[in-house]
Amino acid sequence: MNCDVVIVGAGPSGIFTALELLRCSSKKKIVIVEKGKAIEKRHCPKTKTKQCLGCKPNCHITTGFSGAGAFSDGKLSLSYEVGGDLPSLIGEMKAQELINYTDGIYLEFGADSHVEGINASDEVKEIRKRAIQAGLKLVDCPIRHLGTEKAQELYYAIEQHLLENGVEILFDTECESLILDKENGVCGGVITSAKGNAQEIHAEKTIIATGRRGADWLEKLCAEFNIAHQPGTVDIGVRVEVRNEVMETVNKALYESKLIGYPRPFKNKVRTFCQNPGGFVSQENYDNDLAVVNGHSYKELKSDNTNLAILCSHNFSTPFNQPIEYAQKVGELTNMLANGHILVQRFGDILDGKRTWPKELMQANLKPSLPDAVAGDITAAMPYRAMTNIINFIQAMDHVVPGFASYETLLYSPELKFYSNRIKMDENLETNVKGLHCLGDSSGWTRGLMMASVMGVLMGRILSSQWESCS
Repeated sequence: MNCDVVIVGAGPSGIFTALELLRCSSKKKIVIVEKGKAIEKRHCPKTKTKQCLGCKPNCHITTGFSGAGAFSDGKLSLSYEVGGDLPSLIGEMKAQELINYTDGIYLEFGADSHVEGINASDEVKEIRKRAIQAGLKLVDCPIRHLGTEKAQELYYAIEQHLLENGVEILFDTECESLILDKENGVCGGVITSAKGNAQEIHAEKTIIATGRRGADWLEKLCAEFNIAHQPGTVDIGVRVEVRNEVMETVNKALYESKLIGYPRPFKNKVRTFCQNPGGFVSQENYDNDLAVVNGHSYKELKSDNTNLAILCSHNFSTPFNQPIEYAQKVGELTNMLANGHILVQRFGDILDGKRTWPKELMQANLKPSLPDAVAGDITAAMPYRAMTNIINFIQAMDHVVPGFASYETLLYSPELKFYSNRIKMDENLETNVKGLHCLGDSSGWTRGLMMASVMGVLMGRILSSQWESCS
């Protein structure tokens, strides 16, 4: 197959690259390779079985059109301060302009016009005051919440728009490798596999946009093809669940409280992420049957609980250069203790140095929203440094949100965020391998739905401009 641009991964960055090329009236042939299924065929059986069935060959939550993050809760962070380091590459003003433009596209395809977290009320001032007193920073970030079910409708509309306008999407197709002219250092496309049949797709431009799901795979490509990069960050943490009453003030005033701290004694960066008022804790399955925890938030369906992630950032230095493998080992050890499931423990039990028992969960005010989570001992698997950071951060959070560090507060593990090694790229988002570009979370430059989409818009503009100047 021959085309002008092949995009590996139908997550936000890949989707918005194709969208922007169409919006720029490009007539180039675009092919998207996606190992998962079309969005209308992504159905997690757990909604009926209440138990994770470990779908093969791919988890419906993490793979398929729209990627993993968009299929969970669909939050669009509307500030350049949130979502990774892309602003340091392109500039803060340009990043914010692109966010505003990309947000407009989401609105065109049906996103809710309501924006959370823009109320500069006395409640927000009081939350900020308590955060300062606790040694935490409250990051102002307006949020447009799509909702899990509404996000599926929106991305289905985008999927159909791409197909109707000539974009070819190869579902259930895995990218095996690159087509590379090693003598000249030029990428000429990809080698794919579908149902055991290999196919070469030759393209002038190759874009890798595989998201966190493909971080490990991209790391291997970097080693094989000498793609310039540097070790990236991994986030290791837990998902915390409390009753809605505990988070009521924050939920109403901010919807999502983005708090950052550097707790003693290690002073590593620890942050909250992906807050879901009235949400549900969920399980995702990655390669090698690795089960990790996440959170869903629906527009209509609500629980009695609020969940959010607390993540500790790990940056490694020489000689260690395998941060993704390190995080995976932490996850595998936790899965071992939970017999392949998610582990849950009460915060008070952690402080008391004891495991949590199933009957204790049933006797509390707070009932787990992930019914098949296994009660146990997270501290038996979590590294000491990360666990200490998390405990101290939760206790600091208790000053901001009284009751957050209560005895029955639930911690689920493992919550892992894999970010690819930071790919070195120029102002055109091109790697040291000519014709090869890396986008979104797989590039190590973005974290989250909006900024990955923004990077796709930027890529689409760059390609359109390059082709116009050549015509």
